[in-house]
Amino acid sequence: MTEFQQRDPASPAFWDERFERGFMPWDRGGVPQALRDFAAASAPLHTLIPGCGSAYELAYLAQLGWDATAIDFAPQAVAQGRAAAGAHAERVVQADFFQWQPARPLQLIYEQAFLCAMPRAMWPQVAARWAQLLPVGGLLAGYFFFDEAAKGPPFGIRREQLEQLLQPAFTCVADDTVSDSIPVFAGKERWMVWRRN
Repeated sequence: MTEFQQRDPASPAFWDERFERGFMPWDRGGVPQALRDFAAASAPLHTLIPGCGSAYELAYLAQLGWDATAIDFAPQAVAQGRAAAGAHAERVVQADFFQWQPARPLQLIYEQAFLCAMPRAMWPQVAARWAQLLPVGGLLAGYFFFDEAAKGPPFGIRREQLEQLLQPAFTCVADDTVSDSIPVFAGKERWMVWRRN
């Protein structure tokens, strides 16, 4: 079993250690199908990808002409994200989600293993920041991990917890099964789209 020095997922060092050692069970290695389908059905949106990790989605959306920015607070994640983003590396930014400011109003925040990476005590802050960053009509779309295991990350949520967290700022407008989950999320994640009220 892999042993790590860093135990606090709220610290960049926690993630740096795992990226440095190549221990990334959350890393899908590519762009998931539901995001591909969502992008194909949508006009390009001004998008934020928080906690971007390897940033495959950033490169994909940028190639489609989307104005997307990916952020992460862990230097090793940013380095890996920039390497994966290739020609779009400058769009991968080292920043704290709770401090970062968009140059113009966002239309979409893409959620992929960001909420479940955060300690549960921080979830109200995450949800409040999502609501703060998105104007009325803006979308929070992505993957939500449903699980009740105490240990994490990933830290799973119960459906009623997620609803309590996001309402009344958001309304759920899509909730679909996921067919291409990686093992750590298999059978426990949903593709969801929430519209800012």
